[in-house]
Amino acid sequence: MAIFTGSAVAIVTPFQEDGAVDYAQLKSLVEYHISHKTDAIVICGTTGEASTMTEEEHLEVIRKCVEYVDKRIPVIAGTGSNCTQTAVKLSKEAQEAGADALLVVTPYYNKATQNGLIKHYTMVADAVDVPIIMYNVPSRTGCNIQPATAVELARNVKNIVAIKEASGNISQVVKLAQMADGCIDIYSGNDDQVVPLLSLGGKGVISVTANIIPEDTHDMVQKYLDGDVAGSLALQLKAIELCDAMFCEVNPIPVKKAVELAGLCNGYVRMPMTEAEPASVEKIKKAMQDYGII
Repeated sequence: MAIFTGSAVAIVTPFQEDGAVDYAQLKSLVEYHISHKTDAIVICGTTGEASTMTEEEHLEVIRKCVEYVDKRIPVIAGTGSNCTQTAVKLSKEAQEAGADALLVVTPYYNKATQNGLIKHYTMVADAVDVPIIMYNVPSRTGCNIQPATAVELARNVKNIVAIKEASGNISQVVKLAQMADGCIDIYSGNDDQVVPLLSLGGKGVISVTANIIPEDTHDMVQKYLDGDVAGSLALQLKAIELCDAMFCEVNPIPVKKAVELAGLCNGYVRMPMTEAEPASVEKIKKAMQDYGII
């Protein structure tokens, strides 16, 4: 059974002006997403600025999210690291905190070999019992999970069950789907490629844009799975300008501004992230206005 089907929001982490985590706003965001059709919450991913948190903050944010969700939808905790032992430690602690599944990014900067990736993911998976989604985002990590590697892991490690595919390489995903023959669940990691990945048997999306259009992101997937391909495609195409705006600067700078403009939470980011440039803010505003969000 899939960890989730539909739309998982890669949720932002709200910060106060002094940089502290704003747990009251995080709780409000959780309620917003549960009431607006979000199917799962990914906490402490790239969009959640986990890389700027201390380990103690990282785990406390996971604990609080689990508490706020209270088993209503799955909570998927980001626990990846470029150090295998750190990834193991974070994964074990996230499981103890009550996370339903883990999102484990490839070990960034190190540029692990495919054999290194197999050993890394196997060691992390063997340390926990909850299911794991591998996260392939070579543009940020310098490391690409090849289809044969993903399939080998899915077939040989019982709790490696899915992959978030954000390579942007549709041909690679086609090859993965063909080689996997259903042994691994595929989620889109690119908001502008949801329908293409669904056409290859994908289960849904782990989405940045869902921070501000949760219902439409859910509906985009659900319509496709219900056989309304035209309706799904219409939502995909409608969202393209918004998707582009969410990546006009490095994620999560634009989406942090977007949630602020939508009145959902503060838009403060932590260094080395900085506030969106004025031209970017105008692009984000225009896309949100054209979509009807503001």
